[in-house]
Amino acid sequence: MCCFSRPVQRVARTRIFARPTYAGRQVVVYAMELTAAEPLAMILPVPVKAGGDPKEFKFINLEAYPEFFADLDRGFPVPPPPAALALANSSPGRKAKLEVVSVGAFEASFVLALPDFDRLDARFRIDAGIWRKLPGYDRMGFAVFKLKAGKQHVHPMCFAFPRADVSKLFFPTLHLHDGQIHERESFDHELYAQGNGEQMPDVLNWEESRGWAGQFMKTERTAGILHNDGHVYRRRLQGDLPNQDTYVELV
Repeated sequence: MCCFSRPVQRVARTRIFARPTYAGRQVVVYAMELTAAEPLAMILPVPVKAGGDPKEFKFINLEAYPEFFADLDRGFPVPPPPAALALANSSPGRKAKLEVVSVGAFEASFVLALPDFDRLDARFRIDAGIWRKLPGYDRMGFAVFKLKAGKQHVHPMCFAFPRADVSKLFFPTLHLHDGQIHERESFDHELYAQGNGEQMPDVLNWEESRGWAGQFMKTERTAGILHNDGHVYRRRLQGDLPNQDTYVELV
């Protein structure tokens, strides 16, 4: 799951791909199954570089590749045995509304810092006081995707950003879906990672794809976020686990 601005009825099959790209940047691809009774926003905290330009955050449209994660799974033909793996109201200053961009089936915005949340429609934000209860989240940016009511198989959402810590690859796995922060949550996640020349010691215990990405992915439809000649690694997070984001060390 992730963080939602309104209660959700069901979230399942969360899948996240992450890869370092260039000059301290990384890409994230996110997909899930969702049922909600009303329009809402999915909000992903993002550890962006402090003092950065909001224009350095880029949304990437993968609407034409809805089978992105199904193809990723083709690289792992033998399923492993199941396992539980741990791992404010608007101010009187009349701030300008945040830019809203169209990303495939979504409208999306990037919130550079907590004070900017009041520039979003109230339906699509989470009270800043909640984020301040989480150490370090007051220094994060936030990717906001506006979703419709009803049952949805959400096509992959994708964005790229400059990382605050270039020694780590980031996966947004924190849960916040009922307005409350819980120390532990029920996870149904699959994480996928691909490197860019760096060593990734944390993935040594992950599953490794049977071949290069170009052998099972339509890389010409991935806007350059996948490298043809690299392997992909997968980790399942399932069951009752600590409620936190996930980082992979890069060397």
